[in-house]
Amino acid sequence: MLRLTSDKFPVFVPFGVIGFYRYLWYLIRIAASLAYRSVPLPENPTYIAEEDVTIVVPTIDAGEEFKEAAHSWLVGKPKEILIITEEKMLGPLQELANAVDPDRIRVLTVPYANKRLQMSHGIKNTTTDIIVFADDDAIWPPTLLPYVLACFEDQKVGGVGTSQRVQPVGKSMTVWEVLAAFRLSIRNIEISASTHIDGGLPCLSGRTAAYRTVILKDPEFLHGFTHDFWLGKYQLNSGDDKFLTRWMVSHGWGTYVQCCKEAELLSTMKPNWRFLKQVLRWTRNTWRSDLRSLFMEGHVWTSHPYVAYTMQVDKLINPFTLLAGPVLVALVVWKSTKPVDDGGYHLPWWNVIISYVVWLMATRTAKLLPHLWDRPQDIIHVPAFILFGYYFAVMKLYALFTLHETGWGTRAGIGDPTAATAAADKPSPAEEKFAPPTPAPRYPEAETYQQQPVELQTGYAR
Repeated sequence: MLRLTSDKFPVFVPFGVIGFYRYLWYLIRIAASLAYRSVPLPENPTYIAEEDVTIVVPTIDAGEEFKEAAHSWLVGKPKEILIITEEKMLGPLQELANAVDPDRIRVLTVPYANKRLQMSHGIKNTTTDIIVFADDDAIWPPTLLPYVLACFEDQKVGGVGTSQRVQPVGKSMTVWEVLAAFRLSIRNIEISASTHIDGGLPCLSGRTAAYRTVILKDPEFLHGFTHDFWLGKYQLNSGDDKFLTRWMVSHGWGTYVQCCKEAELLSTMKPNWRFLKQVLRWTRNTWRSDLRSLFMEGHVWTSHPYVAYTMQVDKLINPFTLLAGPVLVALVVWKSTKPVDDGGYHLPWWNVIISYVVWLMATRTAKLLPHLWDRPQDIIHVPAFILFGYYFAVMKLYALFTLHETGWGTRAGIGDPTAATAAADKPSPAEEKFAPPTPAPRYPEAETYQQQPVELQTGYAR
């Protein structure tokens, strides 16, 4: 290292600035995450799952894994589970529901596969105070529902999320699933930190999130949710969780996340290269939502400034700061191959490369320590995580320039959302055949409940 004194390295100045910026915010997040506390269970809860919770599950291709997930939901004793699917899948899903619990699981249909329309149909058929949306493969711990309901003791809270871990599809995790697990570990730190600092969240993940029913039954919400267009002409089907999170913020409702083992769900990820297609879809959704949140609606700047900056602005510039590293290293390597008399560096080029690789391994391993504490065997995948980071930076830039592409990407059978929306109001004979009549509302006061008076958001194209 003494040989560094033989040269002047002005190119290291941006290295230092970028490194200081990145790791300062990382240390802030770690400190805030350690200071975070989940909401404890109340002695006399206002909400009881058996009376106040309906679980809504939009799906089109649930298989045997659905049974394991459904059994885990039923342990929490919700009043009802609504499975919302397309008409042609009613029979197979009804059989699955009957095999699990025909008394507490109802299967309803919409004309075409469209997640937002399915969720909307579930909202309209809910009669309880709390709706919990769940993916068809989300496996809950027995204590998840009580811990989620505990957050609603604060009447200002409109939406609640949870921490997450990856459930391997096979006997062991593939490298793709480990990459997903790394990302979830980092996400758990980020959301607990932002919740502690200013009460905000970048997203209430759609894998499992709970909301006050009265908020979602608002006709304005239902219309905006099912008629959401990017740039006024590209109708959106995915990105439902981002829409819901922005709606909470823009309409004055608080959010909270229970980051604790008692409320930590398990979820499967694509165990192969199709995981990259999932990430691409999520990245496009994030770009569209964050651009709206920051520059079109703007509510997040005043309600959750930490989230606005670190979770959104910081992520906007992250691809550029990440890609700056190898560019600057390449510049130093090039200078190290030139003679000193011609302006080259004394430091050998191989020394630069080895130093950079060691730095990457050390810092990325440190960043993943919370995950590696539980799964130390995953340390062999740190190099793959580093490579994925650079790939992801390029993917983010690609996603930014392809925001008009709104397809699902990883599921067949999801058609044109415009056609699905147009057909949504037509009656379903198949549903009438299989589904029992919708019971009368148990909470009629919810129909007349007035939401908090706030200025309407303006960022949604109808």
